[in-house]
Amino acid sequence: MLTPLAAPETRQDMEVVMRLLREGNVNLRAAQGGQTALMLGVSHDRDDMVRALLSCQADVNLQDEEGTTALMVACRQGNADIVRLLLAQPGCQVTLTDKDGNSALSLAHGDIAALLRAHMELSPV
Repeated sequence: MLTPLAAPETRQDMEVVMRLLREGNVNLRAAQGGQTALMLGVSHDRDDMVRALLSCQADVNLQDEEGTTALMVACRQGNADIVRLLLAQPGCQVTLTDKDGNSALSLAHGDIAALLRAHMELSPV
């Protein structure tokens, strides 16, 4: 299912991707490592795929075998645009921790850390 996500270049390509996402389970985990398509889209800085996956109900809070979430990946990479997309999802849990005790906030720096703090202040606990 992940191969078609590689690089849609035209509107028609994206329509095919959306059809596949709607018909499949966007929350499936890779056999090795337990990553989801959302985590992979984030790790490759694919804003278009992240938007597509989120629109098809990708779960922002799923954790891989190490406990990493898509938000943690975006914070580690310093991608503020993707962090904003993920934070905009209802129920996005900023305080989840991985197996090493890291949270998205502990992995974030500068403006992204400020985004997370602001989100935490606005979100009910």
